[in-house]
Parts: sequence; C-alpha cells; structure tokens
Amino acid sequence: MNRTDTQYMYEQMGISPEVRAYGQKIEEELGGRFRRFDETAEYNQLKVLHAMQKNRVSESCFNYVSGYGYNDMGRDTLEAVYASTFHTEAALVRPQITCGTHALAVALSANLRPGDELLSPVGKPYDTLEEVIGIRPSRGSLAEYGVIYRQTELLEDGYFDYPAIEKALTEKTKVVTIQRSKGYQTRPSYSVEKIGELIAFIKERRPDVICMVDNCYGEFVERTEPSDVGADMIVGSLIKNPGGGLAPIGGYIAGKKELIENCACRLTSPGLGREVGASLGVMQSLYQGFFLAPTVVCGALKGAVFAAGVYEGLGFPVIPNSRESRHDIIQAVTLGSPEGVIAFCRGIQAAAPVDSYVSPEPWAMPGYDSDVIMAAGAFVQGSSIELSADGPIKPPYAVYFQGGLTWNHAKLGILKSLQSMVDAGTISEERIRRSV
Repeated sequence: MNRTDTQYMYEQMGISPEVRAYGQKIEEELGGRFRRFDETAEYNQLKVLHAMQKNRVSESCFNYVSGYGYNDMGRDTLEAVYASTFHTEAALVRPQITCGTHALAVALSANLRPGDELLSPVGKPYDTLEEVIGIRPSRGSLAEYGVIYRQTELLEDGYFDYPAIEKALTEKTKVVTIQRSKGYQTRPSYSVEKIGELIAFIKERRPDVICMVDNCYGEFVERTEPSDVGADMIVGSLIKNPGGGLAPIGGYIAGKKELIENCACRLTSPGLGREVGASLGVMQSLYQGFFLAPTVVCGALKGAVFAAGVYEGLGFPVIPNSRESRHDIIQAVTLGSPEGVIAFCRGIQAAAPVDSYVSPEPWAMPGYDSDVIMAAGAFVQGSSIELSADGPIKPPYAVYFQGGLTWNHAKLGILKSLQSMVDAGTISEERIRRSV
C-alpha cells in the first residue's frame, strides 16, 4: 500500500478497513448538516471579531501583569470583549475562576443570601453542583449558609412542567438556575429559544427573580446565547467552548452589571471586587482561544453528529440523534453495559495526542455519587473542548462524548471508540460490515 494513502495511515492508527468504510458511509450522509455548522461558525466568527475590534484589542493587552493586577488592561479589555459578544452589560473573565463549577458557585453565592430560595426548573443539576447547593452535604455549601433549594421535575419528554414551576415560584425565590446541557442525564439539551420561553414565563410572574443559565458546552453552538433571550447571568468554563482549546484555565460570568459586581466581590473580596486579580501572562491564550472558539466548536459539533450517526446506525440509543438540532457539543450514547462504556472511553484515549498509551479506569472521582471513567489525553488537563469522553458506571451505562479541536481528530476518536468496542467483543465486526 502507498504510504501516502489515507487508508494506510488509518491502519497505522489501528482502524480496520471495515470500521473506516462504515465511518465514510456515515460521513457522506451528514454532508448537509456539516455545511450548516460551517455557516453558524462563520456568523459567530464575525461576531467575535467585531467585538474584538470594537473594544480595540491591542498587543498591549497581552502584557504580563502580576501582584494586585491594578489597571490590567488586557484583563479589563477581555471582559469588555465577552460582554460585547454575549450582549451583556458586564462580564467577569478570570484565570482565578478554576472551573465551570467554581464559576457557578461564585455566581450563586454572590447573589443569594440566608433565607433566599434557589429554584431549578429543569430537575436535578449536574453532579458537581449538588455539593455546591447542599443537596449532598458538603463544607461551605449554600445550605450551610441558609439558602433553601427547590426543584421541579421535568415532564416525560424532558421539557418544562410549567404549572409545577409556577407553583414553585414563591416570594422567597431569588435565583432560578437553568442548566442548558444535559449533564449525566438522557434528557435533551435546551435550545436558546426554549430557554428564552422559560425565562419569559418566569419573568412574567416574578420580574425580580434572577435567571441564571449554566451555559457550559453551549457557547457558539447557535447564533444566539441565553443572554440574548433574557438571562440575567450566563456562566461557563474557559476550558470548554469559549477557550478554544488554548485557555489553560479560567471561567466567565456575563450579565447585568450589578450581578457581575456582586460576583467580583465574592471572587476576590468585598471592597476590592474587579479591581484586583492579575492575569499572570495568560491573556494571549485567552484572547486567541476566544477568537478560535467558533471554528473549534464547529469541529466538535461535526464530531458529535458523526458519533450519533455511527452509533445509532448500529442500534444504540443516542441523544440527540444525527438529525436533531444541536444545542451543545455533548453526545450521549447509551451502551447498556459497563464493558461498553469502558471500551468506548479506552478508544477515545487511544486517539489522543497526549497519554494515548494509558488505559483509563473507573474511579471514585470527587463530586460524583458513583465511579466515573474519563478519557481525555488533552493539552490542558480536563479540557472538554478537546477530544474526551466520560460517564458514570451506573445504569443505563451511557457515555458522554465531546470535543475535538479539529473535525479530523474528532472523527478519528469516534472510529477508535468503535474499533475498541470491536476489539473488546462488545460489537461484532460482522455487525459493522452489514451496516456499510
């Protein structure tokens, strides 16, 4: 075989001709969807570029700033860029925010006081937020500070129970938290349009309630963001979509100025707020990552839809399917067994540029109520805009795939996950051959 032939390289990467042929069939079927993702990426790229030009980003924004960080131009300009992009009054974008859970904890604790109620109208929140709220007891939780938590369950179709939400809204309800992405659940992720309808319903009954959206995994998937449809705060992680794979750490909170000022005082200190917090030389990565984010997210979306097509074609339940509209970069695949989840994740790990030679194992990861397996050979630890997959080892044994800094890498990752399942005996090669 010619060593410059692509099939040769796939075989060098451990992909059989049968698995690759099946993947090519699925890719050809998805051509129309891929073009629509490209169109959305083009729009969002222009939106980010316009925000950068409007706020006069300059080379001086990349200077190293230490100590207190007073008058850090790069930090302040980046926050103005985020606010312009997301159409909000203000934004807090800091490397001192360690992850998405931390950003959410800051936003909630900054704007809730003892006796206030926090309401989730979308059922149980993501696992790591349970300890922040105090659903599972933990030191420093909102429950320890006297914040009351309530939730309304979703309807059978995974959408909002409006009568129950109306009943749950009380005079004490201060913040409503809406999780856009599905997390470790098999419900749908919510479109910006659906989130807007929910916010409008809440605001009609309680205009003073703060509506916060956990925007993790959703940035730049659509042409609009929850802040465009009434969200008072949107919250996310820089090692997910908006960091574009270059941000080494950080999180953001964007929204109404008063709420963001509260968040700044919670993150740093009362009286200091947004004035302190040195950028320590990471600004160029944060700017460049945000600039690249629309294109990177586009590649991740292609990978997610490709994963849906590959696995639904073999009879596995997938959410969403390969034809549904996309509202985040996460693809859920229910594999039905611990062995399937483990084999899938090992295939993703084997496709990584970093630590491809290690074999992930389930473990008792902090913040979760069951063993979790995580595959992520990433340049930035835990970066889930990079090729990654994870899942709890509990029924229905679903795995959650996301990321890929490029479409070609996401494609290889899915093919490796399938090849790993074939090699582990959880899928027969004959089954794949019949599907080509």
